[in-house]
Amino acid sequence: MCGTENRTELPLVSAATGCGCCSTEASSAPSTAAGTSDAVFALEGLTCGHCVQTVEKAVSALEGVESASVDLVPGGRSRLIVGGKADDSAVREAVTSAGYTLISN
Repeated sequence: MCGTENRTELPLVSAATGCGCCSTEASSAPSTAAGTSDAVFALEGLTCGHCVQTVEKAVSALEGVESASVDLVPGGRSRLIVGGKADDSAVREAVTSAGYTLISN
């Protein structure tokens, strides 16, 4: 870069919520409807964006699911966040049918 700075200023957030570029507070994720809550599950076996899309698609197809998103940790435990009212056993079945392992919720 020959001595020039081309960095983007990011908002500061507390260390507990992560960095400024990927903080959950800074994101504009859609909120869930009143009366519903997010369920969080730990997943193993995901290594790339294709894995993420496969799980999100499988879980989103379940009855009662309003949203499904995965926070990928390649080679580690990723996090699946399911918005809406979905049966835990149905989520487990969708994840395992997609070829991945649901650890807990």
